[in-house]
Amino acid sequence: MTDVLRRGRASLAFSFFAQGAAFALLVTRIPAIQDRYGISDALLPVFLAAVPILAGAGSVTTEQLVKRVRPSRLLRWSQPVVLLALLGVGAGGQLAELAVALGVFGLAVGALDASMNMLGVSLQRTYRRSIMLSFHAAYSLGGIVGASLAWVGAHWHLALWVSYLPVAAVLLPAVLVGSRWYVDGDPAPVAEEQGAGGAVVFRLLLPLCLVMTFAYIGDSTVSNWSAKYLKDVLGSSEQLATVPYNVYMVTTLVGRAIGDFGVRRFGAAAVVRLGALVAAGGFAVVSVAPDAWVGMLGFTLLGLGLCVLVPQTFAAAGRLFPGASDAAIARLNIFNYVGFLVGSPLVGALGDAWSYRGAMLVPMVLVLVTLVYARSFAAQPDRYGGGHERPRTADVGRGSNGL
Repeated sequence: MTDVLRRGRASLAFSFFAQGAAFALLVTRIPAIQDRYGISDALLPVFLAAVPILAGAGSVTTEQLVKRVRPSRLLRWSQPVVLLALLGVGAGGQLAELAVALGVFGLAVGALDASMNMLGVSLQRTYRRSIMLSFHAAYSLGGIVGASLAWVGAHWHLALWVSYLPVAAVLLPAVLVGSRWYVDGDPAPVAEEQGAGGAVVFRLLLPLCLVMTFAYIGDSTVSNWSAKYLKDVLGSSEQLATVPYNVYMVTTLVGRAIGDFGVRRFGAAAVVRLGALVAAGGFAVVSVAPDAWVGMLGFTLLGLGLCVLVPQTFAAAGRLFPGASDAAIARLNIFNYVGFLVGSPLVGALGDAWSYRGAMLVPMVLVLVTLVYARSFAAQPDRYGGGHERPRTADVGRGSNGL
């Protein structure tokens, strides 16, 4: 049984890695996509907004599908669709073909993100200790690899399909083989106050939805505005302006790689509070930075702080609704895309109307609001490690081969 769990954990971590690489390859080559299809600057935001909107629809659909189909099955088939859709983005030649490929990508990503985190939460429940951050660390590593491959493609002026085809050719069979070892953990016993059906009470889930939104507003601020901020506000060179996001990704990976140990030792609520304070400090440093190097220190702090919020928010939803964790995670996942949609336009509008230094204070305040909701991360006697073990025997769960 231990081998089953280890294989299940490794295969799910690889799935997170593959998704991080695929998403990075898409978003970092947006200028090349725009040039290939002749998309105007006015039309580009429509295409960019369509992906998270459709991903939200995919997450809503997943909530209904998991009532009949195990999350491992949805993950097994949604991930290859994402990779094929990415290849379609690079291989198409007409605007309509791009629209179809991005539409399929968005819907499949919603199902993929939701089902990945469902499996992660159920595995963490089975392990009876915090492992959720390790999965998201694999996602961050995939993002670094994907962004690096995208840089190679841009540097050598490779056609999009030339950049995407080798990645799809390697990852597609790998995720299909790895999907044989996914493990669906059994749901925890339903708490009496949640009702006989273990239904998700949105009033209880709302604090986590807000934290998820605020975390992704912060993340999208870094991904969309760090280069412009360093160049236009702090006066860096164009080359140096590309560094902050890379630093942010690396520190995100480091923070997630060690974050589970912090959760096991101090509990999830303490780690979330610390993460929110460090992230807010990062935004404050960026806002008042006198030069580019101090600005990069701020983005380093942002990576270390924001990295713990999203994985722990998913884990908290699983603890809050142990008998309906899949439904809770599917709903919570929608606010991932809400934050992504809101963050970049919000900072851009504030920067144009006021100042970009001032605009950085808005995500800082939103991240600090997380402190108000930190108690939601330890709402149940379900904290892992360091004297916080649950008083019950864990189920090993069932592998997806027998489905």
